[in-house]
Amino acid sequence: MSDSILIFDSGVGGLSILTEVRKALPGVHIRYLMDSEMFPYGIRADGLLAERIVSVCKAAVSSFSPSMLVLACNTASTLALSQLREALELPVVGVVPAIRVAGEQCRRTDNLCFGLLATPATVSRSYTQALIDDFASDCRIERFGCSELVDLAEQHIAGVDTRAALHGLIGNWLAQHPDMRHVVLGCTHFPLLRDELELLWPEIHWIDSGAAVARQSARVFRGIADEDTSLSCNWTGTQEPEAVKRFLSQLGPLKDAGRLLV
Repeated sequence: MSDSILIFDSGVGGLSILTEVRKALPGVHIRYLMDSEMFPYGIRADGLLAERIVSVCKAAVSSFSPSMLVLACNTASTLALSQLREALELPVVGVVPAIRVAGEQCRRTDNLCFGLLATPATVSRSYTQALIDDFASDCRIERFGCSELVDLAEQHIAGVDTRAALHGLIGNWLAQHPDMRHVVLGCTHFPLLRDELELLWPEIHWIDSGAAVARQSARVFRGIADEDTSLSCNWTGTQEPEAVKRFLSQLGPLKDAGRLLV
């Protein structure tokens, strides 16, 4: 087993989690794996996805022997976290929408209203409602499911200016709720759009799960932080993710990159 962290997502969304994990564990080699062959997950059946996620992650753990696996995807965490924890002999960290944090922040400001911006599947899933019941039952929550933001995040990583498209997709929803000052970014793709979201709507506090996932990762990491600042990139599709490789190279030297055969 190597002293490394494997971070998994269907596309580029997990890069928002990776960035925070990098800050929390700066001396650990991080390998980013994207299941681009099955992207986007939002159009797939849950049963197919659960089987696929377990298969890809088990193949990657077998190939790379990481010390820890981070499921940097709400869908993957919901459908496969428990199965992977049973199947793998290493810590597996998942991600959920930061509803608890939003509830706490709203109570401090005496404004018990916040938004949940996520994919349609995440907005409607029972685990999302369970989080609301447990941590924000006293709040009014305005939900908006928007799968198109996933594609915008992918475009943004490639250097596309997505501000006009962002405004067209969520501008009306935000305008309909002028008292909404906190919005949970309930998909790990969405924080990659934070710079443009803050430019368009600076009055809103955008909340995501990246820092919380990074803290949990630091708590359960079993390896040794040996000042290996390199990163690696793997994918399952045939198209090489040049934009992802460029993003990773800004965080440290890119050690290797290649397709994972599943």
